[in-house]
Amino acid sequence: MSLRRRVVCLATLLVSPLLVSPVLAEEEHRLRLVATTGMVADIVREVGGERVEVQGLMGPGVDPHLYRQTRSDVVAMTRADAVFWSGLSLEVQLAELLERLGQRSPVFAVAEAVPREALLADEAYPDQPDPHVWMDPGRWRHAVVAVRDALVELDPEGVAAFEASAEAYLEELDGLDAYAGEVLGTIPEESRVLVTAHDAFGYFGDAYGLEVLGIQGFSTESEAGLSRIETLVDLLVEREIGAIFVETSVSERSIRALIEGAAAAGHEVRIGGELFSDAMGPEGSYEGSWLGMLDHNVTTIARALDGDAPPAGWQGRLAQASPDTAEEE
Repeated sequence: MSLRRRVVCLATLLVSPLLVSPVLAEEEHRLRLVATTGMVADIVREVGGERVEVQGLMGPGVDPHLYRQTRSDVVAMTRADAVFWSGLSLEVQLAELLERLGQRSPVFAVAEAVPREALLADEAYPDQPDPHVWMDPGRWRHAVVAVRDALVELDPEGVAAFEASAEAYLEELDGLDAYAGEVLGTIPEESRVLVTAHDAFGYFGDAYGLEVLGIQGFSTESEAGLSRIETLVDLLVEREIGAIFVETSVSERSIRALIEGAAAAGHEVRIGGELFSDAMGPEGSYEGSWLGMLDHNVTTIARALDGDAPPAGWQGRLAQASPDTAEEE
């Protein structure tokens, strides 16, 4: 066989559709998607399954209120088949870019699928809803359904797969919701106060009957004033609140100020644990999923506020424990 004929035959083998690797063919047909926060990326991966390839922009410990896009983020979003974001002004620094991008390619704000009447707002700013809807499984269901419908719109051939994955995910969501209601319900009435670095747990408190007090407002862009610190110190002392919580994506400075202020007034306050608020846990870990982050929060809060919850959480999968739990073990 001549050299020219051998080259032609090799080229034919390389491009023949019958000889393309099934794995490569499957990857070529996957939707290339970008999601802003870890919570949104997790839904898209869970519902999309093998029919999607998802790039998340914000990893563990990243504050979405303050996040600004990088050049690589812009490239990824413009090349993607669609972009998913939470919305409700959570990713406020990305809003203008995403609005412009939405004029040329699909962009989905999944948290905005929550009915308006189910959203909470600050009395001082009634037109600005609280964006932290993932803290309540009942409200977060709407985001899961919105992702499912968006994926069906993007890939109609995958409708059966998307519907099955969404149904399975919603069943897990319901199971975690039931666990949360059970263990948080064991917290004594006088201890049902959740004090955190910023006001990210309003929906959580609304769902499970806890009074929630944040040092900062809905957004970490706001600064905690001295008067707010003093007010909360007085409340901690007066109501004998023994535990407050830090957040993985927010500085501990304000929490430390509360502890020191209470100590100066003769009242001891401890850190009840570290909670996931605007970002999930380490990638690849159980806490790095939405189910895992909420399980961690529920279990940590229940145990720190004198409730009854298993150290390893809902399904025995928690790797992280509150300081009190670690001491007990």
